[in-house]
Amino acid sequence: MSRTPWMLNQLPVGMVSDDFFTRFVSIFQEEADTLLAHGENLPHLADPTVAPLAMVRWMADWIGLDGIDPGLPDGTQRRLVTTAARTLRRRGTPGALQGFLELFSGGPAQVDDGGGVWREGEAPADHAWVVMRVASTGGLPDADFVALIADYVPAHVRAELWVDERQIWPQPGDDERSRRG
Repeated sequence: MSRTPWMLNQLPVGMVSDDFFTRFVSIFQEEADTLLAHGENLPHLADPTVAPLAMVRWMADWIGLDGIDPGLPDGTQRRLVTTAARTLRRRGTPGALQGFLELFSGGPAQVDDGGGVWREGEAPADHAWVVMRVASTGGLPDADFVALIADYVPAHVRAELWVDERQIWPQPGDDERSRRG
């Protein structure tokens, strides 16, 4: 709160000399100081590095990152939202997929895909595939990790997800419908 009587300083001298009027206007100054303080914080409310954690989880819902566990450490919650927001405009690309794999696995990730640009008539017959490799699932059960990552793989792309030397998605022998997670 401001300690300078900025609102009183704007009044004519005759009004300030009245004690009742001075106290009356001071009440409004306190309210105005509160409103100004809230207004000064508005730009920071949408910044996941400094926003209150409840706001960070709400922002996660805005960008499609549903259900951030409030029990996660503060820094992890903020990092999830920051990374998701940064990669949102590149969603469906190998770079964004690698960013999400690294975020959720907690380590490096490798993404190989069949995408590219070819001259007319030179595109390979099978170019809609991606193979993802990570060292671990970041402490998540395999099924939960697959569910998280499947949301970031384009629907028309055949995908394989390997954790170390184990293929966890699709499971060998799965039919085409189950390949989408």
